[in-house]
Amino acid sequence: MPQDTENKKVLFIVNKYSGTGYKPAVEGRLLTFCQEAGLEAHLEFTQGRGHATELATEAARSKKFSVVYAMGGDGTVNEVAKGVLNTQQVMGIIPKGSGNGLARHLGIPLNLTRTAGYLHSDKIIEMDSFSVNDHLSVNVSGIGFDAHIAGLFGKNGKRGLANYARLVLQEFVRYQEFTGEIIIDGAEVKEKIFVVAFANSSQFGNNARIAPHASVCDGELDINFVRKVPFVHAAGFARKMFSGQLSKSRFVKIVKGKEVKLRFIKPMAFHLDGEAMPPASEFVVKINPGSIRLLIPGNQSKTI
Repeated sequence: MPQDTENKKVLFIVNKYSGTGYKPAVEGRLLTFCQEAGLEAHLEFTQGRGHATELATEAARSKKFSVVYAMGGDGTVNEVAKGVLNTQQVMGIIPKGSGNGLARHLGIPLNLTRTAGYLHSDKIIEMDSFSVNDHLSVNVSGIGFDAHIAGLFGKNGKRGLANYARLVLQEFVRYQEFTGEIIIDGAEVKEKIFVVAFANSSQFGNNARIAPHASVCDGELDINFVRKVPFVHAAGFARKMFSGQLSKSRFVKIVKGKEVKLRFIKPMAFHLDGEAMPPASEFVVKINPGSIRLLIPGNQSKTI
């Protein structure tokens, strides 16, 4: 925990329904880890959408806790981040989702046993966030095919990488490229688009790196324009994405920017950190530098 305070209280905001579900034994192990670290642990379980934000907001306001942990997937992380945004409250992440994109980028352990070491960390970064039409995003948001899939993902009650891959294959043929008016930091950009991703961190999740050189601390977004990839090149494209080489693909153009304005002739699907949102035809995307105080592993040495 951060060493700049004598406060030994930590709060875990837990989403039982993230990923493959919640196991009661996890709670006991977490409490044991905290006891061994000399921490007084408090757990709150979310009751529905938006509840994690309410809990985090109250925690930040009360100043009771040295760290407020989001325990769940990227959606839970997003909600907790809303509650601590632009405050002095330190946030942590216990990843329990199906993708865990931001946690993977930051090197936060996915294995619960390794979480014990993370709880001892005192390494805090000032992490960027950004907004899409005034909605907070902390990881990767986007417009187009990935947002279309996000709107379908989980509707049949199934999550996980296998179901996601099945949906991608099923919907790929019928979804077409599109164009629109795009302005990045005041300069017009013309691109055909299958996906446009706004990346704070490098990946969607499951090590699918949409913006391999993105940093959460550089005060800029990596904006990735992806063309529709022909089936004959799909395997090579996937290899590049999962190996961190996507910027070398001829179907990809990545640019840096602080503000993006987009306008389309019809409402387009979009997602915030993997959560589907109602379609819109106009978008304003803005970086919010250093807006979240985030706890990362003490042994993290790579550029983040």
